[in-house]
Amino acid sequence: MIQLYRPALQELSFRKTLLADPATMAYNAAWGGTIDFPEDRWETWYRNWVDSPADIRFYRYLYDTEKQIPVGEAAWHREEESGRYLCDVIVHARFRNCGYGTAGLQLLCSAAKENGIAVLYDRIAADNPSLQLFLKNGFVIEAQDETAVLVRRVL
Repeated sequence: MIQLYRPALQELSFRKTLLADPATMAYNAAWGGTIDFPEDRWETWYRNWVDSPADIRFYRYLYDTEKQIPVGEAAWHREEESGRYLCDVIVHARFRNCGYGTAGLQLLCSAAKENGIAVLYDRIAADNPSLQLFLKNGFVIEAQDETAVLVRRVL
């Protein structure tokens, strides 16, 4: 079973591993690939994401309760310019194709609705296979160009 899990500050080592893994971050190639997440930034990042009010930002691990390990992350944030809530679900490459993405996306949508968010969006690289995951889970294409697809789901 998968649940959304609020990590403690000292548990951010999984996020560091997730963002540094080339296979996991291959979807992000158009925007630079892997992401450095040094420990000296954890506390500030944690305050801005995990401790933030849900109408601004939300962050949780996707946690497999049977294996008792995090397998990915799920988040949303309110984009200043557009006022849209942009979401993302990242599953570590070694756990892909096991249903975690679908479960995580469904949990994230439920949490957003419970927090008063009416519509979630995501901006996905045009060549990212996860587009199908979003479309399969009730998102529709709002706009697209050669580099990215903007999807939305009314909650």
